[in-house]
Amino acid sequence: MPYRTSIGLDVHARSIAATAFIPETGEIVQKAFPYDAGKVAEWAKGMPRPARCVYESGPTGFDLKRKLDKAGVPCAVGAVSKMLRPSGDRVKTDRRDATFLARMLAVGNIVEVAMPTEAMEAARDLARAREDCRHDLMRARHLLSKFLLRKGIVYPGKTAWTKAHGEWLGRLEFADPCERLVFGEYLESARSLELRRARLDGAIEERAAGEDMAPAVSALGCVRGISTVTAFSIAAEIGDFSRFPDARSLMSFVGLVPSESSSGESVSRGRITRTGDIHVRTLLVEAAWQHARPLRPTSAAAMDDAAGGPADVAEAAARANRRLHSRAAHLRGRGKPASVVNAAIARELAGFVWALARMAG
Repeated sequence: MPYRTSIGLDVHARSIAATAFIPETGEIVQKAFPYDAGKVAEWAKGMPRPARCVYESGPTGFDLKRKLDKAGVPCAVGAVSKMLRPSGDRVKTDRRDATFLARMLAVGNIVEVAMPTEAMEAARDLARAREDCRHDLMRARHLLSKFLLRKGIVYPGKTAWTKAHGEWLGRLEFADPCERLVFGEYLESARSLELRRARLDGAIEERAAGEDMAPAVSALGCVRGISTVTAFSIAAEIGDFSRFPDARSLMSFVGLVPSESSSGESVSRGRITRTGDIHVRTLLVEAAWQHARPLRPTSAAAMDDAAGGPADVAEAAARANRRLHSRAAHLRGRGKPASVVNAAIARELAGFVWALARMAG
């Protein structure tokens, strides 16, 4: 065994339950700590060396791992979705969870989560903050529009949430003071979220121009349906694309491969697994809808952007656009449901994203 002591940590916001398992003797040592990496490291160094720790991925992030690694105690973050727990074990406590993790680490049954760099994690937080803002803005607009609908007020134009729509909202008046207050609050909430989204978009544009992000963002931006914000979010979520040996592993990571339940001569495949990174999967599915639309010549602005990058990347992106559009048209021509077609296109799009990111370096 590479490590003489395996240490499982059940981590919470204010406490850590630790279990050290020594396979040579079968000894188990348990201890509780406040959230203090220094005390955990000092205790771990008193165990038979070398020792290694593990805790489950979750809301506590990678802070404890970074501190333990810096203190000289190697630590892993295990993927919760890959933990194989006994179905008959119905007693759950912090100590039992820590012991379970220690035993799983001892037998090498831990699937580690790839830890991003601090800079890449900060970029991921920026991308997720923008996504949260988008959801909040959609809800705020929904509340405002449904309030107006209850009052029998409907926008006479074709497209809502444009400049003309905003001017129309500004001209609305209500006689009742309660209705004036409610309308003003809903409108102010929507407008403040629009300003927040604009600030986040500006920050993303600036961060996407950094040396570590610019090649991948520029390459992915050549694909239809992938804007700078989408490309930045995908690059920030994935981080190092080289950790995936091939395109199929990335498709599986984002949960876009078919589920399967086969046994013997029976082969049964179902809908996509929907496991892994939900953020990247959502972005790919949303971008895939664009490939069902007619394929038009590349705009002058897009050609100028592509000209600033490697020629082989731009050519590969153009082939990807043609391939995805023809594939979508073929599947729709066979009568496949639109959602099924889009899932298939999103799966292939994930493969092209992997290839383009690797080409861009």
